[in-house]
Amino acid sequence: MVGGISIGSKGPHNQERRFEIAARAISGAIIRNMPLEDGGCGIPVLVEGVNDEKALKGLGFRGPIEKINKGWDTSRLVAYLHSNYSEIRPIDGGAPIILLMDWDRTGGKLQRLIRDRLMAMDIAIDESLRTSLLKAMKPEGRTVESLKPYCEALVPLVNSFLNDLL
Repeated sequence: MVGGISIGSKGPHNQERRFEIAARAISGAIIRNMPLEDGGCGIPVLVEGVNDEKALKGLGFRGPIEKINKGWDTSRLVAYLHSNYSEIRPIDGGAPIILLMDWDRTGGKLQRLIRDRLMAMDIAIDESLRTSLLKAMKPEGRTVESLKPYCEALVPLVNSFLNDLL
């Protein structure tokens, strides 16, 4: 079940319905990612690289976006995330980091590796955005950056959900 909508393991076939599911998940993540009014940072989204960051910004993300491709090994990345974000206590009680690797084979391996390392350090991870996008957007692509060409169709839906939530 995604956003109160039951969908099969491969997701719904209707593109309009799939975009609605994706937009609902994106809007929820945007709210968690928003910079705080007191000047604090929102919940960071961890992605693979700069093209993923550009795609998220095109969808409306304005808070911190961290990239795993910093030239660091996994241990250093996890230590950095722990020192910078483990103390964040989101108002919604959710996890302090949104983990959004691609939904291809390599992205799945990275997702598991980083999730397991962070969880071993008692840092909860929000994987709901990736799960929703994997099911809803798989026909359009298997990467975060593959969302970029669909921004024109997704942004009005995302904004509609944001208006309802804010």
